[in-house]
Amino acid sequence: MSIHQLVYSFTYLLQKTSCKNNANKLLLHLFVIFIMRHIYYKFDPVTEIYERVNVTTKDKILIVVRHLLTGVVIGVGLFCLLIYFVELPTHKILRNENNRLISQYKVLSKQLDKITVVLDDIQERDNNMYRVIFQADPIPASIRKAGYGGTNRYEELMSLSDAKLVVSTSQKMDILSKQLYIQSKSLDEIVTLMSKNEERLQCIPAIQPVSNKDLKRTASGYGMRIDPVYKTPKFHAGMDFAAPIGTDIYATGNGRVSYSGWKQGYGNTVMIDHGYGYETLYGHMSEILVPEGKEIKRGEIIGLVGSTGKSVGPHLHYEVRYKGTPENPQNYYYMDLTPEEYDRMIQISTNAGQMFD
Repeated sequence: MSIHQLVYSFTYLLQKTSCKNNANKLLLHLFVIFIMRHIYYKFDPVTEIYERVNVTTKDKILIVVRHLLTGVVIGVGLFCLLIYFVELPTHKILRNENNRLISQYKVLSKQLDKITVVLDDIQERDNNMYRVIFQADPIPASIRKAGYGGTNRYEELMSLSDAKLVVSTSQKMDILSKQLYIQSKSLDEIVTLMSKNEERLQCIPAIQPVSNKDLKRTASGYGMRIDPVYKTPKFHAGMDFAAPIGTDIYATGNGRVSYSGWKQGYGNTVMIDHGYGYETLYGHMSEILVPEGKEIKRGEIIGLVGSTGKSVGPHLHYEVRYKGTPENPQNYYYMDLTPEEYDRMIQISTNAGQMFD
């Protein structure tokens, strides 16, 4: 019996059956559909006969495509829901690792900022103190602060998550590394100059002219200040140290007394020629203790603090000159102060707006 004959037999059975049970009819319908799943029939409720439907190849392809698309859409939807609501163990591990790395980069970036501040201070001292002392040319900012690498140096990092933070931190690290290298070479040069100029080091002014370890005697610094007599802005070519009359005054470097006596505006004054182009001046003394032409050693007492000449109170006016030009004395206390004390000295001398002479 062919499959068509079988279908017709079941159709005839459905027509002739005396069974009025709709459930039984439904089961027979389902059985026929199962048997004829590859052949398409349409049930006519009027005649209660299955009529064969001619399905073209195009219709079959459309049906298959429709089913495939439906399956794909349902599958993608279920997958997205799974990803959104259910976190896979591997994803959780990667997310935690990524968060940890981001936190480390943030901490590293802050540490690099702090190190950069310290390095800037070292560079400032190197140019304005150490290299000045040995007449070495300052290193230009264009070299110290030059960029690092080409424009494509960080291109491979741009594809990372939080690329901005990673690239910024990498740039800071590279620039800091270059600046440290340049500073290291500069300090090597300074050490070489020191080894070749031991005698010169003994002559260059390097200590404070009065005992001032607590810095409380720092009164006024180098630069534009208010004249205490005329109340007008005036360039102050040295530093003032407030101290009681009779306080010891020390030579700040080895040398020879080039002047000892009264000097207009400065009162009792001592000037020391240290050689190598350096000269120091000590003014407003109450008493001079060294004669002109005397050889002086660093730390030797040369006079006592006073208020002679153009002065409004007991103090020492101290100047450092190089080749006849006044320089900021605060750059010449490197043997007397720690880095912290030096910073405090600069702050005090900068903030003091009025001088004593």
